[in-house]
Amino acid sequence: MMFTGIIKQTGRFKAYHLGKKEMSIDAPEMDWALNLGDSLAVNGVCLSLTKKKKEVLSFNLSPETLKTTTLGSLRRGDRLNLEPPLTLSDPLSGHLVTGHIDDTGKILKVIPRKEGKRIVITYPSQLRPFFIPKGSVAVDGVSLTIACLEESRFQVEIIPLTLKNTNLSDLRPGSEVNLECDILGKYMYNYSVTNTKKLIEDSNK
Repeated sequence: MMFTGIIKQTGRFKAYHLGKKEMSIDAPEMDWALNLGDSLAVNGVCLSLTKKKKEVLSFNLSPETLKTTTLGSLRRGDRLNLEPPLTLSDPLSGHLVTGHIDDTGKILKVIPRKEGKRIVITYPSQLRPFFIPKGSVAVDGVSLTIACLEESRFQVEIIPLTLKNTNLSDLRPGSEVNLECDILGKYMYNYSVTNTKKLIEDSNK
């Protein structure tokens, strides 16, 4: 399943059920068909619809999802970014996003701009190989460009349209966000590491 990081609309967290094994959200403005078993990116996390009752959508949460993402620490009424899967007829307006979160980051600063905001995000050290200046990153499912990259933090510029249509306008210092690195960067890094290891092994024969 693939996404583009272009948020279609937002919903609201409603409640946890079964000891956080399930979550429900209110999505009254959703204007596309979503059937049981279909996927939906919720704050960048690919989830499968398990129940649907009018405007309330329910999804199972696996232990891995609770461990790796922010979906286990939501508060009632929190705004959530929603994106349906990419289809073959859709334009790729953002970048390829899988909905598989690599880790979480934390908002360090929110800097007001004349137009929009600049957000500084700290990230775990193990993600550093997958970031490059001007490269892509998904923050809570939103496709963004890294404007400035440092060893343990990066900065992204948020335009007014994105602030209006996503929950990134709700972020404050200390807020945690889901991070998904560019899938092409991850494949390239894995290819490079694997080939380097093979060359070293061959040279030692």
